[in-house]
This record gives sequence, structure tokens and C-alpha cells, in this order.
Amino acid sequence: MKFKKWNIGTPDPQDVERLRGAGYPALLSTVLAARGITTPEAAALALDREQRLSLSPMLMRDMDRAVERIHRAIANHETIAVFGDYDVDGITSTVILIDYLKSCGAHCLRYIPRRIEDGYGLSCDAIQFLRDQGATLMITVDCGITGVEEVAFASSIGMDTVVTDHHECQDALPPAVAVVDPHRSDCSYPFKHLAGCGVALKLVMALGGENREDALFSRYCTLAAIGTVADVMRMEGENRTIVSCGLDALPHTDFVGIHALLKETGLLDKPVTSIQIGFVLSPRINAAGRMGGADLAADLLETSDPARAELLARELCELNRERQAVEQAICADAVGQIGSLGAEERSALVLASENWHQGVVGIVASRLSEKYSCPSFMIHLKDGMGKGSCRSYGGFNLFAALESCGDLLEGFGGHELAAGFSIAEKNIPAFRVRMNRCVRTATGGELPVSSLDVDTPILSTADMTLSEVEHLSQLEPYGAGNPRPSFALLGATVDALQSVGQGGRHLKVRLSKGLCRFEGIFFSQTLEECGVAPGSRVDAAFYLQANTFRGTTTLQLQLIDLRPSLTPSRHEAMDLALLKRLISNAPLTEQEISRLGASRDQFASCWIVLQRRLRTGKQVTDLLPCIRKWAAEAGGSESFLRTALALAVFQERGLISACWQGDQLSLCLNPLQGKVDLFACPYLLRLKGRGNVKNRGDQPC
Repeated sequence: MKFKKWNIGTPDPQDVERLRGAGYPALLSTVLAARGITTPEAAALALDREQRLSLSPMLMRDMDRAVERIHRAIANHETIAVFGDYDVDGITSTVILIDYLKSCGAHCLRYIPRRIEDGYGLSCDAIQFLRDQGATLMITVDCGITGVEEVAFASSIGMDTVVTDHHECQDALPPAVAVVDPHRSDCSYPFKHLAGCGVALKLVMALGGENREDALFSRYCTLAAIGTVADVMRMEGENRTIVSCGLDALPHTDFVGIHALLKETGLLDKPVTSIQIGFVLSPRINAAGRMGGADLAADLLETSDPARAELLARELCELNRERQAVEQAICADAVGQIGSLGAEERSALVLASENWHQGVVGIVASRLSEKYSCPSFMIHLKDGMGKGSCRSYGGFNLFAALESCGDLLEGFGGHELAAGFSIAEKNIPAFRVRMNRCVRTATGGELPVSSLDVDTPILSTADMTLSEVEHLSQLEPYGAGNPRPSFALLGATVDALQSVGQGGRHLKVRLSKGLCRFEGIFFSQTLEECGVAPGSRVDAAFYLQANTFRGTTTLQLQLIDLRPSLTPSRHEAMDLALLKRLISNAPLTEQEISRLGASRDQFASCWIVLQRRLRTGKQVTDLLPCIRKWAAEAGGSESFLRTALALAVFQERGLISACWQGDQLSLCLNPLQGKVDLFACPYLLRLKGRGNVKNRGDQPC
């Protein structure tokens, strides 16, 4: 079980029926209702995809100044430098602007900093290099908004700067010719959530003029779609338009590098959604920057030579495989370090090594935060200094925490959920202590619980069809604010489990419920980690997808999590109802009384299991899986019912303390003084009075 808590939506059946009555399919109606979209009018609005960007780019503050200065540079044959970032957003932003400027006959230089050697953002050394190459105008994309000193330096050596960015602004803006950023407090542009490539696209459309806006959008929307998805921007407004149009344009884009990458990843001539962009294309483009060669990805997207594009796409995919291997090695090393940490060092994981690749530690930090349900800080050490990447968990404010540790750091930056920092190696132990204290203070001493949000349970397995999956695609593109629809199948049975993939990294799962059978794939999950076995009763959380193999398309569950089922089977529900009637002194039939009969040996078996399980103290567990597990250990016929009865008797006799809260059961053993007569329990006396307690000798337990 990957997530401790599942938050499963409960859409109102009347809302679902209202949408179905308007012609929307079953699962789509259910997901819409679960997300608060409850009328046909609201559904039509939510599913609508505009085909063009209707907001004028000239609404952005300083866009007119940027256009005027760039037009002048083109007219005067100046050398223009485009300064980007090394992530997917920065690379696609750079390519969009470079491609447009070259189409205008401009002489362009491209500069993308190297993550390890140069670090993030503008630097005076890079600016001097560009000036030495003859650049008199520098345009930043996806960076520059905090580069006050660097832009001033550029001006001092005779180079103008146009800043385009989408990050939050500080109080002081760079002293540039123009600063184009929708987050400027004095910018009235209505949509604030564009990625850096979205702002670059708007700049190009402004440069081309109103008459060419649609044509330029058509040319560059696919690049902008890739950058927008990769940067996890809110999938609404103009971002939804950019990504949906970019996906539609993908098969016939003019950029041969994209076709080469699709071919190398096996996606050419196949439907590509935001899921493939996020999990297949983006990691490969991003790998170039992480492994120190962002220019390789930019070369791929810029080239017009199909043969060179194929070669570069192959190199990029190989670089991504190298990144994956490095990531796995770092992750294994980090998990080993975590094993040696004390309990007081587990609220925030602060880990360091000289052997870790600086460009990959951020990904590993994300994985560790998810795995251990706490903020993670991964530090690459070199020559007594450390460069760290950290990721939040449970909404913990990283930026504020780093700020409170500022006296231990050489520098830091980022935001609440992800940040970077530099630290002297000698300060790491003190930083670990203080950061753990920060997390405990922020959480009241209790760590956040890993939780999974699920749109809705599947109420009818008849709705799980390929046709319904196809209709769900109307919700595309997915992203922040519009996640991929997720479902839960409650009370299913595991029929089979099989390791698949290189080294058994993934799990193939066969589930059944009633007469229906389903095939599932559980990525990055092993047999040992999944925690269930064939025959187990489980709840499954998953995405629904169409899987094509050897020309045949079938329905597949892409599993998000599996847990022992919290939903009782029909027999378990009957057993619990019967026990409730016994405790409440409701009438029972002779057959029911017979089923409730338990021997002293059966109580003894349950008590032995209970003592073994609770010897380390209080245990909080899910009620039904707990009873199932202990029943299996105690053995015997009618084991579920009699284990539940034993717990009720032990509690009434004061042997244990038990507290139910929803699906959770909290249990602990009580101190004993002398022997306790189980069969003085009123529940058992009632059964004995009817001649149904098979107690040999009525001896106290």
C-alpha cells in the first residue's frame, strides 16, 4: 500500500443522472459530478476547447517596448542573444524564439546554462561571453525576472536586455528595456498561469502582428504544449488551449526533431496525449539538462535535417537511460542512509554524498518524499561544500523553512514545494537537527499522512468499457487543476500477480469482481512491495486506459495503489451484523446462535495472536483487514466471525482497549491483575444460557 489514506469522492447520484440525461456517458458524468460540475451547461463549458488564443499579447505590460526593441534589432542587423533555461520549459521557449527570429533574417546566438557548471539563471560571465560574440540585445526566456544585478551589468557593457519570464517577481524588477511577465503587479493581463514557453509564444505572436497571430500559434503550439505540460502549469484557460491545440498539431508539426523523438520512443503514428508528453517526451528532453547537455535537446528541436534529428533523438534517449540508472543508484544509496537515521531524524530526510550526480538529486528527493511521507533534502558534496535540492510533502513550506535556517546556508532559492540551496558540509548536522525540528513544529509533532485523491468508486463494472474510456478523453488535456480521472474498485479479488519489465520492476495484476475480470499494470512496484497475494480481497485505485498489444486493443487498469479491502464481503457484512445484534441483545435464531458458538481454545488462539501483534504497544490499523489477518493466523472454521467476537469479548472484559474511528481501529493491551473470566462476559452468558457455548469446565482464562 503506497498511500496511508484514500480520499474517495462521492458524487451525488442525482447530479450524475442529470448529466447522463443530457447525453454524457456514465463514467464521464460521474467524474464531472465528482468534481462539482453538475449541470449540462457547466459540463459543456468545462469540456470546451478553444482553437485559438483570444487574448491579445499586447495586453501584457511592456510587450510594446519588447516588440519595438526587437524589431529595431532585426532592422539594424544586430546580433541577438536568446538566453534560456535548461529545463523543458526553457528549452522549448528558446527554440520558439530562435526559430522565429531566424525566420525574420536575424543573426542569433543561443545560450542555455549548464546546470552543474553555471547554475540557474543569468550570470555575468555568460553575459560577457555573449557580448564578446557581438550581441547587443539579449532576450531572456523562462528566466531573468530576479536578475537585477546581471541585467545592470549587461547594460554597463553595452547590451540591452528584454526579460520574458513567468516566475514570481521580487520587489525590484531588472533594469531592462522591457520586462514581460504576467506576474508583474502592474500587469493587467488576465491569465497569470502561462509557462515560460507560453510567454515566449505570446512574444512571437506580438512580433508577427495581429494578422499573423493564428499562423504563428499554429506553428509553435506543439512546442509550447510540451513545455507547458512539463512545467506542470495549471491546465485551464490559455494553457488548456495551447496544449489541446498542440496535441492536435503534433502529427503534422514542422519540427522534424519532434517526429524523430516520437519515432525513437515508439509513439510515431500513435495517439499522443498529455500523459505521453509528461511521462515519455518531457523526461527525455529534461534528461539533457539534468545530465549537463541541454544544448543537445535544443539542437534536436531546432534542426531541419531529418537524418541529424534521428541521431540526436537516439542520443537523447540514451542520455535518459543513463539518467534513470544514475537515479536508481542514488535512490538505493539514499534508502541505505535512511536506514541508519534515528527516529528524531525521520521528520525531514537530510541526506548527503560526494557520489551523487547534482543534476539528478532533485528527482530522487521527490521520490523519497513520496515514499517516506516527509520533506526530503538531497545534498551533493564537493570540496567541503554542498549543493542541495529539496522537495516538500503535505504542504510543508520549504522556502520558509530554509529561510529560518538561513544562518546555516550559503544561499537558497525556490518556492514552497521545491527549492535549492547551498551549504557548507560542516553545517549539515546542525541543519538536519533544525530542519527536523521545523517539520515537527509545523506538523504538531505528527507527520503528514500520505493520501491519494480518487475521483469516484466504480459502482457498476458494466461501465468499465473501451467506449467509456474513449469518452473520458474529452477531459484532456490533463494537468494541475485537471488531473487524469482516477477510480476505485472496492472489494475486488486478486486472481494473479506477475513481475514484468527489466529486473521485475513492474507488476502485472489480474483482478476480478463478480463475473468480471480485469487486467492491470502496476508500474514501479514489485511483488514484495505490493503487500497482497493471490486470493486477497483488495481495493484498487487506478486510471482506465486502452492497451494495444499485437494489434489487439483491450481495457487495462493502470494501478495507482492496492490495499487490503476496507469494504466487507457479503459474508463479512452478515457476520458483523450478526455480532452487532448479539451485543445489542436483539433476537437471534438458533442457527445464528450456533454460528456464534466459540470454544475456549478458539479464544486462546485469538489471544495469542493479539498478544504477539500488540506486544510493542498501541496499534492503529484498518478494521476489516486486521480482523481478516488475525482470523487467518488464529485459524479454525467461522474464523472471521469468531475473531470479531473475540475482540468484542476481550474489550468488554477489559483485556484490551479498542476505539473505532471510521475504518480505523486503535488497539492496545491493558495491564492485567489476576485472572479474567471470559465466560462471565454478558455476550457469552447469553449464548451459554441457550446452551451454545462449548466451554470445557468453565475455567477462567
